[in-house]
Amino acid sequence: MADSKTKKRCSFCGRSENEVGFLITGINGYICDSCATQAYEITQEALGMSKHSKTSTKLNLQELPKPMEIKAFLDQYVIGQDDAKRFLAVSVYNHYKRLMQKDNGDDVEIEKSNIIMVGSTGTGKTLLARTIAKLLHVPFTIVDATVLTEAGYVGEDIESILTRLLQVADYNVPEAEQGIVFIDEIDKIARKGDNPSITRDVSGEGVQQGLLKLLEGSVVNVPPQGGRKHPDQKMIPVNTKNILFICGGAFDGIEKKIAQRLNTHVVGYTASQKTATLDKNNMMQYIAPQDLKSFGLIPEIIGRLPVLTYLNPLDRAALRSILTEPKNSIIKQYVKLFEMDGVQLTFEDAVFEYIVDKAVEYKLGARGLRSIVETIMMDVMFEIPSEEKKEYEVTLEYAKRQLEKANIARLQSA
Repeated sequence: MADSKTKKRCSFCGRSENEVGFLITGINGYICDSCATQAYEITQEALGMSKHSKTSTKLNLQELPKPMEIKAFLDQYVIGQDDAKRFLAVSVYNHYKRLMQKDNGDDVEIEKSNIIMVGSTGTGKTLLARTIAKLLHVPFTIVDATVLTEAGYVGEDIESILTRLLQVADYNVPEAEQGIVFIDEIDKIARKGDNPSITRDVSGEGVQQGLLKLLEGSVVNVPPQGGRKHPDQKMIPVNTKNILFICGGAFDGIEKKIAQRLNTHVVGYTASQKTATLDKNNMMQYIAPQDLKSFGLIPEIIGRLPVLTYLNPLDRAALRSILTEPKNSIIKQYVKLFEMDGVQLTFEDAVFEYIVDKAVEYKLGARGLRSIVETIMMDVMFEIPSEEKKEYEVTLEYAKRQLEKANIARLQSA
């Protein structure tokens, strides 16, 4: 009995020194290793909450990248698409300036200019978004519109878009409220016809209606962990007034809508002349808001996305440049992979031309270049690490043999 009284015990949990890893001695008590760890975690959480309740990071106009600097940075990673880069650079810079606007009593309030980028698959919409995220001083997230459904149906709610932004901002709400969101595949939520639907369209028009409140700027209750909302869940209110939204989509088939609209405007004796001046290989450059409406976006959404820009289809020269020139080009990535095994990888110039020819033939865009290179390199990547070679050259004959051996139909359907 006397022995149990003399044993040292943790002043917090009451366990004896035999039941814990070790005890830390204080002036009038002890604390065990387990309680010390828990105390540290509680302290960190409390400090974190107080940190997140502070205001957002102050932006300084002198430190911010100017539009020309933003475009120059994008040029290092993305080939071509100058128009889209200029629109993006100006919109992002203006977004920063808007966040720093001071109330001078002149009643001029700068409104945000949400962007919509239209371009066929593989032209670089998502790459532009990922690249610009590397440069920004504000939270940035990329979300996919294909998983969104109307509230109450299987899929993700509109609010899950902001959950991702909160996570990137480490749940610092004022920081998240200054962020930028890139919504990919925006064309997948177009309604099925140009007329308002009389039946439920749970992944189309309903989602667009829900998206309106985010784009126009309102206080939205966001579930912190994402997923479905339920009554007992704690919500985080987020004001979307200062969040810049950039939307991107392929809008497959919208060229027909553009062509129809342009033909309706061509009347009279000069009709054939006007039609002849159109570049039929790149109808996307003539896109206008009414074409988006014809495709199935509701007018309210189009009005909340005032900046409309397009991406050019990639020609042979652009594809050839994409293959080798950018900082993280596909070929440079494979050279780096082999370098890590102590192997110097080289290619015959004719191999690059062959890869580009195949990409043009299959109409895969820049995304298809990687599929073709991967198919050519698969056997080499399997064999070389086990061999003692210090260098390897990929020849045109080898590339042709590998592609012929592969299932070409798989590439065409990619």
